[in-house]
Amino acid sequence: MDFLSKLVRHKPVEMLQAEAGKRGDFRRVLGLWQLTAIGIGGIIGVGVFVLAGQQAALNAGPAVVISFLIAGIASAAAALCYAEFAGLIPVTGSAYTYGYAVLGELAAWLIGWDLLLEYALIVAVVAIGWSGYVQSALTSMGIHLPVWAQGAIGTGEGHVFNVIAAAVTLGVSALLTFRTEWGARFNTLVVAIKVAAVALVIGVGVFYVNPSNWVPFIPERITGADGVSHFGFSGVATAAAVVFFAVFGYDTLTTAAEESKNPQRDLPRAVLLSLGISMAMYLAVSLVLTGIAHYDTLNTDAPVADAFKGLGLHWVALTVSVSAVFGLISVLFAFMLGASRIWYALARDGLLPGWFAHVHPRYGTPHRPTIALGVFTALVAGSTPIQKVAELVNIGVLSAFIVICSSVLILRKRKPELPRAFRTPLVPLVPLIGIAFSIWLLSELPAITWKVFLIWVSLGMVIYLGYGMKHSKLEKL
Repeated sequence: MDFLSKLVRHKPVEMLQAEAGKRGDFRRVLGLWQLTAIGIGGIIGVGVFVLAGQQAALNAGPAVVISFLIAGIASAAAALCYAEFAGLIPVTGSAYTYGYAVLGELAAWLIGWDLLLEYALIVAVVAIGWSGYVQSALTSMGIHLPVWAQGAIGTGEGHVFNVIAAAVTLGVSALLTFRTEWGARFNTLVVAIKVAAVALVIGVGVFYVNPSNWVPFIPERITGADGVSHFGFSGVATAAAVVFFAVFGYDTLTTAAEESKNPQRDLPRAVLLSLGISMAMYLAVSLVLTGIAHYDTLNTDAPVADAFKGLGLHWVALTVSVSAVFGLISVLFAFMLGASRIWYALARDGLLPGWFAHVHPRYGTPHRPTIALGVFTALVAGSTPIQKVAELVNIGVLSAFIVICSSVLILRKRKPELPRAFRTPLVPLVPLIGIAFSIWLLSELPAITWKVFLIWVSLGMVIYLGYGMKHSKLEKL
């Protein structure tokens, strides 16, 4: 096989479907509602409790609801494409595996490699946001951490390392090392707590909405002393690009395909259910939050809790903070699970060392990549400001969305006869919408995001050409 042929070699869909029926690497323990809880857990989190307020204050004003709507449209188009592949190829690895089946090995490797970093960074972002709510709750109870342990360098005077953010990533890593169903049950519980907290924010906040806080709905564009512009429709688009990672997460549940009891039936349903429920909550919270507090007061570590404190509703603020403390753990759970399963899939296919493709003999989990990810994310979460990490986490997922939407188009043309448990509607319109929105949002990302992306991709190419190409399982076929 020549060099170019190796780059485009792929796993036929029929081979993946046959392997899915025979594989026994994982224990099938997840039902529809546990999968849906993983999806909701991955979507609802720091976007509601942190970034909605911060992006309203920094870029979009009350029109942050439009930012979520823009991001949600792109996400919904991709979700419909994910649902088709989830029912067609119920194998762990998500976009990486789907790309391997349609676009070939190099494209699949680059997507898997990039998602590995993106998911890990999302864990770090959420852990930092989680730490802000823990500290808000502790402060309400009169408990204060040492100044050095409150945040990363650059986040406040005397700050050195965010101890709470680092600790929670290690704790979730440990949880995911044990039996999947234990973590899934815990995750379902914390998702229920989180949904109840969001319902409380909407149910109580709607009675305190002051419509004057929505005027102007899209603030006039301004340029600060640092030369950075804010607000206007460009600010709305910038906010959409930043909050985009808050409206996906359903893709993490597709990485657990081999742990699902009935993947071809349940995975497509769980993808669509989790996104639909989550988007309804995001839009409602965005309107309520900017209605009960002026947008320029929301750039805090815990904007939802602080908005209710400003109304004198300290019991709601404390309840939201405590609920966020529990609820954000489910986001960490979803993305840590997704990252570890992608790492495992890359190793199982020979593109990364096979040492990482071992399942724990007692717990039935990919413990080695899970522990490695726990350590990495702890270091990033402890030492990096949230805004810096948040700017880096969208490019890989947007790229994956383009791959998934394109793959649906290609596979519909190449193999229209394949039986599909779920069919993306309005093809080619829906996939093209997903591709167009994703490209647009990519263009809105900061330059630093592209620089880190190119560095990571370059490193990935070195690893693939130096190791993965030669050790790929397809090399031996």
